[in-house]
Amino acid sequence: MKIDSVTLEKIAVRQSQYPEANKPEFLLVGRSNVGKSSFINTLIVRKNFARTSSKPGKTVTLNFYLVNNLFYLVDVPGYGYANMSKENSKKIGLMIEEYLKCRGSLSHVFLLIDYRHKPTEDDVLMYNFLKYYNLKTTIVATKYDKVKMSMRANQDKLIKDTLKLEDNGFIHFSSTTKKGREEIYNIIAENINV
Repeated sequence: MKIDSVTLEKIAVRQSQYPEANKPEFLLVGRSNVGKSSFINTLIVRKNFARTSSKPGKTVTLNFYLVNNLFYLVDVPGYGYANMSKENSKKIGLMIEEYLKCRGSLSHVFLLIDYRHKPTEDDVLMYNFLKYYNLKTTIVATKYDKVKMSMRANQDKLIKDTLKLEDNGFIHFSSTTKKGREEIYNIIAENINV
């Protein structure tokens, strides 16, 4: 897939602010600091288009990135940020839930987890929530290059067991080596009929 154009088309906190639902959308969810901005920048082949931050919990809106005028990457706030107030955390949860329940143009969800660690309780809850709503979901294990080769089989098993993955598992992803990018492109291409 060749990325010709990317624009941050819409920033929304409620349904009335979403763009017109006339293009397939790919939702990116994951805990704070899992590497969603780096994931986006790797997919769109831009250095700092999606802002990476050393301070987790920075994204508090739904950000709709229009790619090649063909589809949207939809970035939502990360969950599980310890320093976020209960009130803000609840607001963000409701905002994500509203999007998931009402968005007919949602084609696929990429659930990002940190390959270096066991999936968190929040990761498990999110995965079960997505399954409950029968949303097509791919698990993407970020920061793959940060785990020693000798430890990878253990990490694979830990992730599969924790999330109770029955299918072919998940995609190993690295924004440093670009591992997994082509697999993500293939999933997007299948869903936009290219």
